[in-house]
Amino acid sequence: MSEKSTGNATVRVRGAVPDVPRETWWQRLWTPFWMIPAVSVIAAVVLGVLLPSYEARDAGDPLRFAFEGGPDAAREVLGVIASATISVTGLVFSITLVVLQLVNSSFSPRMMDGFLRSRTVQGTLAIWLSTFVFALTVTRYVWNSREGDDGFVPRLSVTVAFVMVLTCLGFFLAFIRHILSSMKVANAVSAIGQETLALAKKMYLVQEGDASLEQGPTWSPRPGDARQPVATTETGSIVWFDYRRLLNWATENDAVITVDRRVGEHIVEGQCVMRVWWDGELTEEDRKHLNAAVGVRMERTLTQDVGFGLRQLVDIADRALSPGTNDPTTAVQSVQELHRVLRYLVTCIEPSPYIAEDGGDIVGRPVRIVHLPQEITTLIEESVTEVHLYAEGSAQVPQALRSMVEDLLDATVPRYRSTLERLRALLAEEAEESEEADS
Repeated sequence: MSEKSTGNATVRVRGAVPDVPRETWWQRLWTPFWMIPAVSVIAAVVLGVLLPSYEARDAGDPLRFAFEGGPDAAREVLGVIASATISVTGLVFSITLVVLQLVNSSFSPRMMDGFLRSRTVQGTLAIWLSTFVFALTVTRYVWNSREGDDGFVPRLSVTVAFVMVLTCLGFFLAFIRHILSSMKVANAVSAIGQETLALAKKMYLVQEGDASLEQGPTWSPRPGDARQPVATTETGSIVWFDYRRLLNWATENDAVITVDRRVGEHIVEGQCVMRVWWDGELTEEDRKHLNAAVGVRMERTLTQDVGFGLRQLVDIADRALSPGTNDPTTAVQSVQELHRVLRYLVTCIEPSPYIAEDGGDIVGRPVRIVHLPQEITTLIEESVTEVHLYAEGSAQVPQALRSMVEDLLDATVPRYRSTLERLRALLAEEAEESEEADS
């Protein structure tokens, strides 16, 4: 979102294009868990072919400390490296499955994606697989002495394979450390809170200075205005909107686009996701272009969805308060992370639902997009009321919720005070009923 300075304060210029993160094609390329291991294996095959071939053409001494054994020794070393690395790869894969099962059963199924996106896990699997493939590929270029030659040992390649083994050991230690850290609920909850808070700071700006400066352009349709629905061609959760793409199309065609769905909502194929208020006729190419501005995935992500981060924390608290788990301390830790994120949100201003054409004076320019940003009041209510519902009968969690709401009331800007006061009354009423039941 654009900003401007007024004295010592910086405020949001409402109506500008939201400067929010979205997935690029480069990020989508590296998102799948298998992508880095697959690329590493291909690179190992290429290196395993090119490096011995280069050594075969250049008979010079490649390295002072290169491998000095004969063909039999080289073949044995490469064989040991290959067998050991593929065995440990199976172990790494097995440990990963165990941790995923633990995360799914103890914390929340929605945390699995964060673990699979870990570069430590992907890098560990990649280096062990690539070392295995490299060792096997280089073995093809080792031969004993034959008639007319003295045999050939790609000394540099064998040395590189040994160095890759040392790298594997380093990654394995990092992997074990990552696994142990991931199994600690405090670390897992804190990581979600930190990632959610970082996204919240990108999506929402702190309200500073005169609140009247937040005003921006508005728009409302007139009776009889022509409009055409744009249906999605995918099924899943909305994870991002490309507002710049929508704005450029609307400006070029002198149209207004109203987005009917929020980030985080689930949509099905054929459901209307936006409407175009325009006198022209939408072509199939136009519909594809507009649909390409909506990122849809099977699972919610933290690309633009602050609510998803809060949802993970609430789910962990709910799971911890279930009769089968009965772990109120974990629920309190989740409430503490919710407190961390919400304390920032209650100091922010919500993005304007109206986005105008680019230009120096936003207020004087026509609105081109009307969207539905996630409302901070809704995020607050959902975070508190659901945990409160599951915390019935707990001693720790209601007190943590009351302390959180009291602190949020001290930090909040005026627009969220009524919501927080209503939640405080709800929690106080519950506390009074509990005291009466005990007496």
